Amino acid sequence: MAELSEARRKANKKWNEKNKDKQRVYLYRSHAKKFVREIANEDDLKELRKMINERLSNA
Repeated sequence: MAELSEARRKANKKWNEKNKDKQRVYLYRSHAKKFVREIANEDDLKELRKMINERLSNA
C-alpha cells in the first residue's frame, strides 16, 4: 500500500477533526454490517430484526 502524502495526511486529519459525528456513524455502521454478515447467529439476527422493526414502526 502506498504511503499518503503529507498534504493528504493533513487533509484527512482536518476532515476527521471537523466531522467527528460523521466519522462515528461510519464506524458504527461498518461494525454493524460486519456483525450481521460475519458474526451474528440466527438468534442474534432475529433479535436485530425485531429491534429494527420496532424502530421503523416508531419512526
